[in-house]
Amino acid sequence: MKRSFADLPLHGGKAPKWLFDRMVKLAREISLSIIYIFGEEEFLNRISDPFWFQAFGCVLGFDWHSSGVTTTVTGALKEGLKYEEKNIGIFFAGGKGKRAINTPNDIESWIENGIIDFNLGENLKRYSRLTAKVDTVGLQDGFSIYHHFFIYSKNGIWAVIEQGMNEKMKL
Repeated sequence: MKRSFADLPLHGGKAPKWLFDRMVKLAREISLSIIYIFGEEEFLNRISDPFWFQAFGCVLGFDWHSSGVTTTVTGALKEGLKYEEKNIGIFFAGGKGKRAINTPNDIESWIENGIIDFNLGENLKRYSRLTAKVDTVGLQDGFSIYHHFFIYSKNGIWAVIEQGMNEKMKL
């Protein structure tokens, strides 16, 4: 199991709409290229590397060295690839705040629509819950999770991009 992390400073605000719209389009094209050329497993390997992820955010135009890159890039990925998921075999669940809590429901919808197998879906929901639980309860690092983004393939390969916040440390 690969585990990685990066500390990013906490900044307020959000990406301008014009920038986010461009990020969505570029995230879609770059992601599709990686998936078609190198495969879904390589895409998941890359996206789960925090330094590659930060660089990806910069390429998309979000060049702030801040915690906002996590939520903005995952949002751009989810929005940019939402109509491609069945075709590419990679699915997205969760996100920031209340979306993080709905991760199991996102996975359940793919089971109900017959896109992924019931047993696989149940396992993915379990993995999602366990990773969030370990990061919330197992790690006593003073960070509260507010972003849980679960990426998985129809073949059962998965990655989690989580972000915690520590307001006292401004991280």
